[in-house]
Amino acid sequence: MARGRAGKGRERGEGRRRGGREAVVEAVDGGTAELRPDPERAEGWSLLIDGAPQSHVDLADPSHLAFPYQRRLGHVIDLVAPAGQPLRVLHLGGGALTLARYVGATRPRSTQQVVEKDAALVRLVRRVLPLGPQARVKVREGDAREGLGRVADGWADLVVADVFSGARTPAHLTSVEFLAEVRRVLAPGGWYAGNLADGPPLAYLRGQVATAAVVFPEVAVAADPVVWRGKRFGNAVLVAAGQPLPVGEFTRRVAGDPHPGRVEHGAGLRDFTGGAGAVSDAVAKASPVPPAGAFD
Repeated sequence: MARGRAGKGRERGEGRRRGGREAVVEAVDGGTAELRPDPERAEGWSLLIDGAPQSHVDLADPSHLAFPYQRRLGHVIDLVAPAGQPLRVLHLGGGALTLARYVGATRPRSTQQVVEKDAALVRLVRRVLPLGPQARVKVREGDAREGLGRVADGWADLVVADVFSGARTPAHLTSVEFLAEVRRVLAPGGWYAGNLADGPPLAYLRGQVATAAVVFPEVAVAADPVVWRGKRFGNAVLVAAGQPLPVGEFTRRVAGDPHPGRVEHGAGLRDFTGGAGAVSDAVAKASPVPPAGAFD
């Protein structure tokens, strides 16, 4: 997720009609959540927190990923193993469970765990946008790093981190120690994917790339060209693994998206990092505050 400006709070369950369906607006632990009907998709819903778009779900077609950064994470899910092969996936951060639904739709019989700190948001999503009866998704309420620490060694084929508290990724989810725990729970051949948010001068993104490179020998990052050029605050998807990544196919898919992105890897990514140091728990800081209107 990426968070924007704060919005005005509302009472639990207050609705606003949009396109014949009622929006649902409730206070959650992280602010004010709105589940807003998508007028262009009969069973589509957008999740907003404090007025900022977070994710989109189509109950009729869970394979539909509307947001560019979620499409890029969807490419990771598609490429981590042969098509249709069930996976064991750990999601740090749940939101509207968009990516868990995507895994379930594209890789039936997958086993998934979701760790989401916002218990009120979990209850809202489960009530208004319930998972299908065949879903094999266990949602745990709690801190992402604490939840990660309870996962068995080598359990996950893929770990996806999309964690924001307010508008920022918490500091304890940005360090070498955190990524070492991620690697501990990955099976041989497993991948890590993280949603990062940064803007000019991209110091945070450079530090996160350097941090991942300490733990994983293979790292690639996908982002919009304007983000790479330091022209706009936005999302970047970092992918890391202990073995070579299919960078060519990932690049092709990201470039072919409705909102085309660019992938950096290898020497180009090392040049981008520009000597940035890895982040440890002792010096870790939360990700930058988005500027006003960054996600309007």
